[in-house]
Amino acid sequence: MNLLIAWLINAVTLIAATYVVPGFHVANFTTALLAAIVIGLINIFIKPILVFITLPINLLTLGLFTFVINAVVLWLASQVITGLMIDSALAAILAAIVISIVSTVLSSLAKDLKIG
Repeated sequence: MNLLIAWLINAVTLIAATYVVPGFHVANFTTALLAAIVIGLINIFIKPILVFITLPINLLTLGLFTFVINAVVLWLASQVITGLMIDSALAAILAAIVISIVSTVLSSLAKDLKIG
């Protein structure tokens, strides 16, 4: 059940980023659900390699470079999913920030409400 809630939260955060970030587009909720799966797979298999490679930069920026890594993950997902479009690098970074904030808020709400 927790996996299903996390999947739905990630899809909702992608839709939220669509409304907040100009240049970041998700075609519909079905595309957001599919993109959430692809982003999850990229986070499992590719993101640890990116974090390891960029560890010195990440340490120098006190972890803020993680948003750039998340933007790269979003860009990689947009290359796989046809309904997920990112117009610029700035849009990807802003979307990564919005997704992080909204995901944190929704996850904490779900824990407070004991959903999942």
